[in-house]
Amino acid sequence: MDYRMVKQVHRRVKTSTKILTKTMIVLCVLFLLMGIVFDRGMMLLALLTAGMYFFYEAYSVKDYEYTMEGTRFTVTVIHAKRRRREAHRLDLKQMEVAAPHWHEAVAKYRLKGGTEKIPKYDYTSYEPEIPYYTMIILKNRKKIKLLLDLDEDMLQAMKRINPQKVFVHN
Repeated sequence: MDYRMVKQVHRRVKTSTKILTKTMIVLCVLFLLMGIVFDRGMMLLALLTAGMYFFYEAYSVKDYEYTMEGTRFTVTVIHAKRRRREAHRLDLKQMEVAAPHWHEAVAKYRLKGGTEKIPKYDYTSYEPEIPYYTMIILKNRKKIKLLLDLDEDMLQAMKRINPQKVFVHN
C-alpha cells in the first residue's frame, strides 16, 4: 500500500467566539478613547485588551489535517493557519471500529447511554450538513475516541485495511 491521502477540515467558528472577539475589539477601542480623553493609564488597558484579542484569535481559529499513509493515520491541529501540531499518530491495524456517530457499532461509546467511558477528541468541522464518524482506536495501549469528518476515499481505504471494522454511511 503505497499511497498518501490528505484531508483538510476547517472548523466553523462558534457564535460565542464571534461575540467574544467583537467584545474585545469594542473594549480595546473604548479603553483607547478613554485613555486619550481622561487618563493615559487607560491606554495600558487598551494595549492589554489588544494583546488578549490577538492571542485568543490565534488559538480560537483551528483547522485539522488528516493524513493517511498505508496503515498510519495522523491528525494534525493547525492554529491560526500557521502553527501546526501533530495531535495523534495512529496505526489503523489497532482500530476497533470506525462508523457514523449514530451507528450501533459505536453505541457503547456514546456520551449519554454508552457503557464505556474513554477519552474523546473532536476533530470535526461543526458543519451540520457534513456527517461525522466515530473511530475507536488504541493509542499507547489505551482506547481513545476520535470524532472525524472522513471522506469517501479515506473510508474506502480504511475499509480495505479493516473490512469488518469500518462501517460506511449509507
